Amino acid sequence: MVILKTQNLILRSWKVDDAEELYHHAKNPKIGPIAGWPPHKNVENSLEIIQTVFAKDETYAITLNGQIIGCVGLLVYPDGNHYWGENNAELGYWIAEEFWGNNYACEASEKLLIHGFKDLKLNKIFASFRKNNLQSKRVLEKLNFKYFDELQNIDYTGKCYLEIVMSLENNDTG
Repeated sequence: MVILKTQNLILRSWKVDDAEELYHHAKNPKIGPIAGWPPHKNVENSLEIIQTVFAKDETYAITLNGQIIGCVGLLVYPDGNHYWGENNAELGYWIAEEFWGNNYACEASEKLLIHGFKDLKLNKIFASFRKNNLQSKRVLEKLNFKYFDELQNIDYTGKCYLEIVMSLENNDTG
């Protein structure tokens, strides 16, 4: 089990015991919908997410002083979209609203990007955001991601939206 540490944060695997804390943050309608998932309905819903979505390799609880404040992960093919290709991954992250504005999404993502390129030997990492999600755009720009593509996508409610795809290449390759 990999544990990644930054100056302020510890990134660790999700545990069944985290369901209540996850629900506390993930029920907030300002968190999930902008990231593409519905607010959690109850603790059981959060537990199910921990046991399925968050059980994937390279998906981490972001903790600050032992408290969960978000999630960060790399979806590596075949768990990730085939669109990204082999030896590439997709970065995803969210931070609980009460912790916005502290650079934690950048701090956690930067650590995971280093791990992805150095330890997992990934070639390229993609990330996407809804066009109106300026917070996520700023995070990716701070991490030196560059514009890659635009996609029309459909969210969990069936509504169409424009998704901006950005990418970051491993500068240590070749």
